[in-house]
Amino acid sequence: MHKQMGLDSASSVLRPSTTQRKRRFEMILGRDWKIALLFILPLVLIMAGLILWPFINAILLSLTVRSVVTRRDEYVGLANYARLIHDNDFIGAVWNTVLFTFASIAVKFVVGMAIALILNSRLVFRSILTGVMLLPWIVPEVVTALTWRSIYDPIFGGLNPILQQLGLINRPVAWLAEPGLAMASVIAVNVWKGIPFYTILLLAGLKAIDREQLEAAEVDGAGIVQRFRHITLPGLQYVILVTVLLSFISTFNTFGLVYLMTGGGPGGATRLFSILAYEKAIIGLRFGPGAATAFAMAPIMALIIFILARVMQPDHGMYVARTKTMIQRIGTQIGKLFSLLLDLIFLPAEWLFKVFEAASKAIIPVDKTGRTRLTRVQRGRMGIGIRLLLLVPMLIFVLFPFYWIFITSFKTDLQIQRYTSIYWPEPWTAEQYQGLIANTPFLTWFRNTVIVATTSTAISVLVAALAAYALARLKFTGGRLLTTLLLITYLLPGSLLFIPLYRILTDLGIINSYSALIFTYPTFLIPFATWVMLGYFRSIPVELEEAALIDGANRLTAFWRITLPLAAPALLSVTLFAFTNAWNEFLFAFVFITSDNLKTLPVGLQLLVFGDIYPWGRLMAASLLMAVPVVCVYIYAQRYLVEGITAGSVKG
Repeated sequence: MHKQMGLDSASSVLRPSTTQRKRRFEMILGRDWKIALLFILPLVLIMAGLILWPFINAILLSLTVRSVVTRRDEYVGLANYARLIHDNDFIGAVWNTVLFTFASIAVKFVVGMAIALILNSRLVFRSILTGVMLLPWIVPEVVTALTWRSIYDPIFGGLNPILQQLGLINRPVAWLAEPGLAMASVIAVNVWKGIPFYTILLLAGLKAIDREQLEAAEVDGAGIVQRFRHITLPGLQYVILVTVLLSFISTFNTFGLVYLMTGGGPGGATRLFSILAYEKAIIGLRFGPGAATAFAMAPIMALIIFILARVMQPDHGMYVARTKTMIQRIGTQIGKLFSLLLDLIFLPAEWLFKVFEAASKAIIPVDKTGRTRLTRVQRGRMGIGIRLLLLVPMLIFVLFPFYWIFITSFKTDLQIQRYTSIYWPEPWTAEQYQGLIANTPFLTWFRNTVIVATTSTAISVLVAALAAYALARLKFTGGRLLTTLLLITYLLPGSLLFIPLYRILTDLGIINSYSALIFTYPTFLIPFATWVMLGYFRSIPVELEEAALIDGANRLTAFWRITLPLAAPALLSVTLFAFTNAWNEFLFAFVFITSDNLKTLPVGLQLLVFGDIYPWGRLMAASLLMAVPVVCVYIYAQRYLVEGITAGSVKG
């Protein structure tokens, strides 16, 4: 018996106690791993099931070809990729994509920088002008495409009459039907749509630049161009890098805008690689070659995403140092070439500015010392007038499509067809709206969009809030890795996922249903929402939660009653952002929904077109009604949307 007691005591010494096992788990998994699992599990399941697995599935799919005999996918290795080297359609699509991307980015950067500089200066009605300049961002993609297609129309459009009256053209031009003009036309629309993104981020960066440095340089005799070249641009280095790279990803993977305007034509002149992948996989049912087409551009995306993931890390000491090192290395490699390019660009600008100064001195009276006799108030008013004058062409470019939508929707079909009273309805009529609601399934499409957008937004915001809190507050193994993966999934383009998601949804039997969209929309809504909430949670003092925990509250209670109410501005921001993106989404709704009764507004509006006949009155009425909910949301909470984009894209 004593022997047995001795063995029991020895085994109890050798067997670790519950407390020891708990400590061991905490050392391996982190102090808060249990509660963290509860918070991040929904995010992990969505990322694994709807992003990671489709991504892996797409890679495997790109290595197969559907057999005509067995009607099964057969493994062919890299044969699909090898064929692309000799595929003229693919080579042409890549060239079109590169041209479209770099031309769009260059123009958007220049125009966005110019607008941001003007809006950052002293200006009357600056907040209103800022809101106006951001309007193109909130317009649904399908509305943008249809509106500009109407403006470009060679017979009923508004662009040709303007150019003819100005004497720039002597006959109507088919902007989207001529190969030489189609690409330039869609680039112009992409620029119109992308200006707000550049304006928001660059304006945020300009506000962070120390004005004392600019004033000191002005006292030392530096001109406007020199101050911009040597102070403003270096101060915007980080913001410019992030903005251009984010814009590169979205522009390079553009699908809906170009597809809705030209379908990739004429003669493949605007066929981008994303459109080619869709044509092969969904229309031609060649999933393997389609996936290979989409993934052929993956190395470029991987490089851009890698750089952004390193640059946009959270603001911890080690990451800040790595960020600076990354930027310095990039700057060192391309710095000399970029500096030479800037010198070539700004040297003519400095000459032009000197000519402008000389001309102004000839007009404005000066004293014996060469200084103007204008008072400080007069100089300030003149500066405001010049800035407003520079802003007028940009305002016309931004606002004309909205004006065109509005007036066309209140014209009769006869007015549009006879080409009378181009810029003003005579008489005003609501027959387009009456016909739209009475004779089309517009209300059904509207209902579908409301159901899908509100449900996917609610799911996305809830999951994002839980995951962001865990990543910001709780200590658990893998939190930093999950944060990095979150950013990567945020940057992952939809053109790489829609093919495998189509196969997965088909296998699950939920293709062509509300569930197909409600399950897939969080793949692009949750990552950004989590990223914004993560930054906001980190800014809330942790002492408030610690006090609640001391008083007996658990983590879930502290999150629900203390942290979440304090994060209401960020919560509203991500809710509005998620709803806007879900309301406007085109690619997934276009690919996953085939039933007319289940189509959302972005896809349903296409059904109003019969062959080559475009009922522009109804299309513009439908476009206006589709944009109204988003515009109302935007007007109600413009400041929160701007802060959300800025926080997610720049502050990280």
